[in-house]
Amino acid sequence: MNNYLTEAINLKSYNLNDADKIIVMYSKENGLIKGVAKGIKKPKSKLGARMDLLVANSLQLLKGRSMDTIVQAQTVNHFRKTREDMDKLILSSYISEVVMNFGEGSEAASKEIYDLLYKALNRISDAKEKKDMLIAAIKFQLKILLIMGFCVELDTCLCCREQVLDEDMYFSSSMGGIICRDCNEHLGVKLKMHHKIRDFLQAMLQFDFDYESDYDKKATEKVCQVCFDLLDEYIKTHTNKRQKSVKLIKEMAV
Repeated sequence: MNNYLTEAINLKSYNLNDADKIIVMYSKENGLIKGVAKGIKKPKSKLGARMDLLVANSLQLLKGRSMDTIVQAQTVNHFRKTREDMDKLILSSYISEVVMNFGEGSEAASKEIYDLLYKALNRISDAKEKKDMLIAAIKFQLKILLIMGFCVELDTCLCCREQVLDEDMYFSSSMGGIICRDCNEHLGVKLKMHHKIRDFLQAMLQFDFDYESDYDKKATEKVCQVCFDLLDEYIKTHTNKRQKSVKLIKEMAV
């Protein structure tokens, strides 16, 4: 009766003792959870590669007083192609860090976040070009911000509340979105945004994750990198945490 089943994706692990590890996972039913993988360091461990990072499993766990124990694991997706490409691995690690940072207290939205995380990891794994990896990451950034209540305002000016159309505008991470040119005369926000960048971000937010719009097809790697960096700064502002993978992403963009 103390056993329970869940689907979860491995995000982080650390040593418990000479034989065991603690695995931090994001689960479909309970958000962030931790489980002890007993004997995982032994060559004949039944859990083996199922406990590698960025692996999705169907799990059976045993409830414990302080921490649950992973009893069985059946792999749902290894995202195997991710391990064959450094860009994919770094972007996938970035996404897992964002989930870790947003994960506390997200139980009410755990299924939505789990599905989003799974889709993003799967899309990055299957991507043929770096542009497609970045688009998956951008969609993830925008949609997890929406789920967690930090949605980026991309339609109306945050000051005058007037709709901003085909004109250049300014973007403020701290304020939460776009500022029109007139309002920015007394605000002095430095980051200028072209309306086509805004339109691209709107499309990424509004369309379903799996839908490939004309914006997906026409976007360039350079545009995607600019949007990714902008949203990363936004996430940093609203979580007060910087993802460690960002430094590597910036290096691979050079």
